[in-house]
Amino acid sequence: MAGISNSKLARVTTLVLVGSTGNGKSVTGNSILGRNEFKSGASFGGITNICELQSIVLQDGQILNVIDTPGLFDSASTPGLIEKEILKCIDTAKDGIHAILWVVSLKSRFTEQIIALETMKQVFGSRILDYIIVTFTRGDELEENETNLDEFLAFSSNPLKELLGKCGERKIIFDNKTKDELKKTAQRRQLLSLVRDTVARNGGKPYTDELFFEFHGAEGDEEMKRNKKIIDKLQIDLEKDKKEAKDYLERPEAAVAEEIRRLREDLAIAQREAAQPKLIVCAIL
Repeated sequence: MAGISNSKLARVTTLVLVGSTGNGKSVTGNSILGRNEFKSGASFGGITNICELQSIVLQDGQILNVIDTPGLFDSASTPGLIEKEILKCIDTAKDGIHAILWVVSLKSRFTEQIIALETMKQVFGSRILDYIIVTFTRGDELEENETNLDEFLAFSSNPLKELLGKCGERKIIFDNKTKDELKKTAQRRQLLSLVRDTVARNGGKPYTDELFFEFHGAEGDEEMKRNKKIIDKLQIDLEKDKKEAKDYLERPEAAVAEEIRRLREDLAIAQREAAQPKLIVCAIL
């Protein structure tokens, strides 16, 4: 990872990849490492089934640990399983977790991601949100459609905006298919900048088992109950979401093309209006 300076990172910095199976955790981990260490479903026909740590030494001698995890937020996962696996990650990290990369495919059902996030809060408390960076994959598809992440987000669903809001708007997109070395380096550089900001916002203190056990006191129990109610409501919303998504995907191609055209027109109008000087008229009575 030549050319990347990270003087404000801890001597050993640990990132944990979490998310549902198929969202691109392992291949994103490989992009960060700059080499293929984690097995991914796309390239090896299998998926991660244990927490696995790989490391690289940055140009200035700092160590970057990357931990890949099983699909903790698949439909079959339980809060107990999530707790067990993340605690394994904390134990593996030894110095604690400096940032959690919540890996989300642009083709995800975002209501499902909100449910997963609330489950994470139920297990680890709201402080865990301070460590999350939403890491989108399939950046190559945005380029193919001649758009970028900000344009995509401008017309995205409320669940996605809620997801980002809960994580302090910390976000990045990865093109894991690119062969362009400059682009790969730029992606890593942007990620490490976000990690530095995350570490600074948390006062340099990583998420450790101390914070976990601190949460599981009386106050934490009350928060867990509140989160459980939120998750139950989101599950109902998800079923509605799935039906709407089914109807949406069954639209004819002409309707899809027309919607894309309309959205681009709306964006162009909004950009023109934002660029126009505002005329302020004052009336003296």
